[in-house]
Amino acid sequence: MQALQFHAGPRARSRLAERGLRAEDVRIIPAAAGGPKGLILNALDRHLFGPWLGASQQEVHLLGASIGAWRMATACLGDAEAEFERLAQEYAHQDYDHAPGKPPTASSVSKGFAAKLDQVFGGRECEVLSHPRYRLHLFTSRGRHLLGREGRVRTPLGYFGAFATNLVSRKAMGGWLERVVFSDLRSPLPMLLKDYRSRQVELSARNLQQALLASCSIPFWLNAVHDIPGAPKGAYWDGGITDYHLHLNYAQMLGDGLVLYPHFQRSIVPGWLDKALRYRHAPTAFLDNVVVLTPSEDFIRGLPRGKLPDRADFQHYGDDLQGRAVAWLRAVREGERLRDEFAALAERDSIQALPL
Repeated sequence: MQALQFHAGPRARSRLAERGLRAEDVRIIPAAAGGPKGLILNALDRHLFGPWLGASQQEVHLLGASIGAWRMATACLGDAEAEFERLAQEYAHQDYDHAPGKPPTASSVSKGFAAKLDQVFGGRECEVLSHPRYRLHLFTSRGRHLLGREGRVRTPLGYFGAFATNLVSRKAMGGWLERVVFSDLRSPLPMLLKDYRSRQVELSARNLQQALLASCSIPFWLNAVHDIPGAPKGAYWDGGITDYHLHLNYAQMLGDGLVLYPHFQRSIVPGWLDKALRYRHAPTAFLDNVVVLTPSEDFIRGLPRGKLPDRADFQHYGDDLQGRAVAWLRAVREGERLRDEFAALAERDSIQALPL
């Protein structure tokens, strides 16, 4: 049974067929939101950011939202392979103060997650930001107007407004939420961000942890992060709201390189509020030069509970933290098959990718 599938846009498919996939071809690596689903890519991340990309020398842009932001920041640390192993352990064993039989409050999760980020990245901000080749870009969603500050009444009303306007168009939702990308401004990415109301601000040692926390702050599950240093004042939430799977205008990328996208599904959904809007899941011309690596359906059926790890597991396992961690770490180990198949395919002179 094949575990890994290659899907690609038209230009990328032709290139893979002609010369296979080479590390030096990669210019951008996106990393989607999706919570625990990202764990299935952990072994692949260890390989990509360890020996595989380590054999090349080009500049690579790392784009991340939510858990994808944590993954891409991890890639910028010194021993990426060891750090990705740590990420899997930390994520699988996460626990937050809560009353027995009740879920933790948003404040408790925010406090605990901020402490976890500080354990990992505290005092290492300059290490993340000074990587000689990787340019880090962390995606957040900044509230506007009613969503400019978090509140018991204004937040639900504001997100109802965002949901309603998003039904009209993604651009209309920009009246409620704007994309703010905390970027390594040595190499900004304005050409990719013209599809939606956006701004880039400088990612610095002062705001790295807060930008990471904001990018992972799912509304109602965590509190918003307010007034991040160096950025416009306001409430910042999970980058996946505006950019669930980072469906950006990659075709506008300068040069002839490829976008390599390790993902947990074939479709690249623009925003979190588009999940139910199936007509927005189709590939577009934006993805012409994108290569998507995704687990096969047969592989997923062999995982614990026959699915990828996801947030529903928090309810399923309840206070059985060890049971949840065992299941998630088993999925991480199964993901080694994705890594091994990728390593073998990357040695070939030609790869026949499936269409997106």
